[in-house]
Amino acid sequence: MLLLTLLAQITPVQPLPRANPSPPPVTEETQVLAPVQALFDALAKRDGAAILARGLPNATTWASVERPDGARVTRQRSFAEFASAVSGAGPRLEERFVGTPAVEIDGDMAMVWGNYVFLIDGKLSHCGVDHVSLIRDPGSGSGAGAGPWKIAHMAWTQRTTGCEAR
Repeated sequence: MLLLTLLAQITPVQPLPRANPSPPPVTEETQVLAPVQALFDALAKRDGAAILARGLPNATTWASVERPDGARVTRQRSFAEFASAVSGAGPRLEERFVGTPAVEIDGDMAMVWGNYVFLIDGKLSHCGVDHVSLIRDPGSGSGAGAGPWKIAHMAWTQRTTGCEAR
């Protein structure tokens, strides 16, 4: 009888408020992807200085372009030339990965490889594969593993066929 009396006097408890979820853990892969995404963001802003800030001083780019007639041409530029070419006023540029890019890391060297699409003023321009080599910048840290990831080399294929705008 005492048990029934006690159970009858229990007041319903309000549910606990929802907790703020913790941010996802910062992994080495996310640290490697950060300068690549920052480069994409700077490209969208047409900000050459922000693009240059993501690369090492002697960084390079290499593009392998497939023309609509099937002819292929390659083009090499310094990172500074690349940044200059996409800086300043002009159409809105957007580059993004299609799916999740592969990330490989060995010590202070990393590689990002992924399919991408490139849009100009919101319209699909071309697609291909980005290959970005990164080095942990030894000049801004105190030894191996201490500095931020910087782009050492960026290469990409570029075509206008077989693209999926996502």
